[in-house]
Amino acid sequence: MQHAYGKAGDIPALLERLHEFPKSEGEAEPWFTLWSALAHQGDVYTASFAAVPHVVSALASAPARAEEAFFRFPAWVEICRAKHQVEVPQDLKAAYFEALARLPSLVAQAASRPWEPGFAACALSAVAAAQGHHAVAEAVLEMSTPQIAEEFIEWVSNQ
Repeated sequence: MQHAYGKAGDIPALLERLHEFPKSEGEAEPWFTLWSALAHQGDVYTASFAAVPHVVSALASAPARAEEAFFRFPAWVEICRAKHQVEVPQDLKAAYFEALARLPSLVAQAASRPWEPGFAACALSAVAAAQGHHAVAEAVLEMSTPQIAEEFIEWVSNQ
């Protein structure tokens, strides 16, 4: 497996830490390294596709406790895969797409708690990405604050 910096031998240990539901703000680990290595500047790698089922598995263990990164990461990998027309390797394809298919039901399970705007954007983006609506998924991610959403609505109204 490869990631942005070469061989992805460091990734399994980082993914295992996700079951502890670590914080994802700023440079908090393991998320900082996972993002940097697996979704570097919009590029995705074989290790990115292998990581998504592990992220979704950790998410599935307690969706109501998960931070937004648990939804954002698989959505972003899928958005980038589609945008750059990257093929998922055959040996990873089934697990990758099965993990994406689980996202809508995990979003529903996470709906039992209050959502901040950023969390809502990530959760809704994950549903759109899982359904193959990549442009919608990316646009929703951009609507992560009420101010941005209001500016967009104003822009649409003026068209």
